[in-house]
Amino acid sequence: MARCGGRSLISSLLLLLVALLTISPSRGFVKTEKKIKSASFLSPKLVMNPGSVANPFLFDIDFPRGHIGIKGFDAEVVDQDGNPVPLHQTYLHHWVVQPYYVRKGFNLSQRDMPRNHGFSRHLGSKPDYILVRNGGLCRNTVRHFFGLGSETRKTSTRVPDPYAIEIDNPEETPDGYEFKWLLNIHAIDTRDVVDKSGCTECRCDLYNVTIDEYGRAIKPDYKGGLYCCYDKTQCLLRNGFDSVDEKTRTLYLKYTVRWVDWDSSVVPAKVYILDVTDSWEPSQGSTGDSQEHFCHVEYEVKPCKTNGDGCVDVKKKSLMMPFNGYIVYGAAHQHAGGIGAALYREDGEGICTSMPKYGNADEPGNEAGYIVGMSSCYPDEPVKVTSGETLTLEFNYSSAVGHTGVMGLFYILVTQQLPEQESSLPALFQAHTKSVSFLSFLAATVVVAVVVLIAAVVYRRQKREDGYQSLST
Repeated sequence: MARCGGRSLISSLLLLLVALLTISPSRGFVKTEKKIKSASFLSPKLVMNPGSVANPFLFDIDFPRGHIGIKGFDAEVVDQDGNPVPLHQTYLHHWVVQPYYVRKGFNLSQRDMPRNHGFSRHLGSKPDYILVRNGGLCRNTVRHFFGLGSETRKTSTRVPDPYAIEIDNPEETPDGYEFKWLLNIHAIDTRDVVDKSGCTECRCDLYNVTIDEYGRAIKPDYKGGLYCCYDKTQCLLRNGFDSVDEKTRTLYLKYTVRWVDWDSSVVPAKVYILDVTDSWEPSQGSTGDSQEHFCHVEYEVKPCKTNGDGCVDVKKKSLMMPFNGYIVYGAAHQHAGGIGAALYREDGEGICTSMPKYGNADEPGNEAGYIVGMSSCYPDEPVKVTSGETLTLEFNYSSAVGHTGVMGLFYILVTQQLPEQESSLPALFQAHTKSVSFLSFLAATVVVAVVVLIAAVVYRRQKREDGYQSLST
């Protein structure tokens, strides 16, 4: 009986040891993969001819409704049969989406867009519509929430767990208003044009325009950009400016939204867009307030005076951050000729580098000569930024040849809070270390107990054998 009891106790201790060694530490925050919903939508149609430009503002587009958290937003141009359209046929200069509030019963249309898209129309003492702007510094022009260009197919917009972009919080909706979305698509049909690159860079001489879409004279030194390729302008065709009617095609922007229903497990992240063309300069008494900023959105890269691949145009801008928070995502937007962008601290410490991917074939998503993707940053640990801290943007373009109308936008997602389980990363690490140490201590204790028990059993057995005497003697 003693041997059986000893063996039973040893087996129990060994099982306890195995159980202790297989215990895993806490997994932290609740992931949202199983909660994510996804839906694809089509924009209103775009009717395109060779060389034509479409740049409409489309209101009240289809979008998931209710109090939700956006986890991703992807888009591409497709034809009427749903087939992806390559960039060398229709160049997607950009698409942007932005939420807004509109007075109940009031319907917005393209003709309601005032000069410079200022959205300042009022009815009585209240505006007919109110834009919901991102948290960035240049809120006069760079106001949207999401937006990319030719790189859209291969740029990740995934919002990492447990974060999401909070949308349509009913507590924030003004009385008498509804929450809706607008979409701006800028597409250029480059079939049969004289110069595809020149058309996509909106060179004014190829569009034969001298005034912008608001009737204002374009300055003589303005070589190309948004002022010259607005809605319904026409890029020069090989056979002149007359489009070929039989080549008319109907296109759509197909956009896919991923989201979760909002609940307490989701941590809000806010969109901030920084622009390397920001005119702000530090000065005594400057607070970095958005009223002190103006973004030109685009700029010209002039060709270098020497030939070769070593010609690089470097544009930098240091900006005072308007938030306390943690960066959990970053990605840049560049045009053809772009060779990379970065966001870093004043001391040179890198925060995010976003590099372009160029295509090398003909199929959609891999078009030769076009940027078909930008790398996105997902820091292993959220990057803490303090309000008033200065960060530097850097955008690099090849200047072996000149480029007009290029852009240097940097998108970041910022959270003001970390998940409860990770409110302090050092503390979390210490807690994990303590947990592992405690388990190791228990395991060691069990091992020692097993060894001592085995030794005791062996000792008792040997003692009995040494003292045995026959009863028959």
